[in-house]
Amino acid sequence: MHNDLLRARVDALMTSQLQGVLATQQHSQPYTSLMAFAHTPDLRHLIFATFRDTQKHANLLLNSAVSFLIDNRSNDPADYQHAVAMSVCGYAQAVPEDERTRFLSVYLAKHPTLSQFASTPDCALLRVVVSCYRVVSEFQSVELLHLSDR
Repeated sequence: MHNDLLRARVDALMTSQLQGVLATQQHSQPYTSLMAFAHTPDLRHLIFATFRDTQKHANLLLNSAVSFLIDNRSNDPADYQHAVAMSVCGYAQAVPEDERTRFLSVYLAKHPTLSQFASTPDCALLRVVVSCYRVVSEFQSVELLHLSDR
């Protein structure tokens, strides 16, 4: 039952937030980018779009391992006790052409104003294949949701 509650919390946080921070690796240095994202209902994928001619895309071609931070902070001192932050761990890959329509529709359902951007030929539609979610709340309470291979 606890796993079901945690899955519901993960889904609610991702549904409520439009953007998160993608962490890639540039040589041996972390590199972060603010990104619009969406997620699949089964929580197995995060979806984002980026121009191919960007540092983050170049980084992903060299090392697909990523972390993606999503949080609901409001820049208020109460955040220490009430904000929730979640790190999503996994690896990024281009959405296969035969799945593009399905993943693009999930992305655009959340971000309809990004339709023109996401449809340009220079824009790559990517997904993070999620291995786990690390949810931190109440300043230091940590819960892990591992996704098994199905």
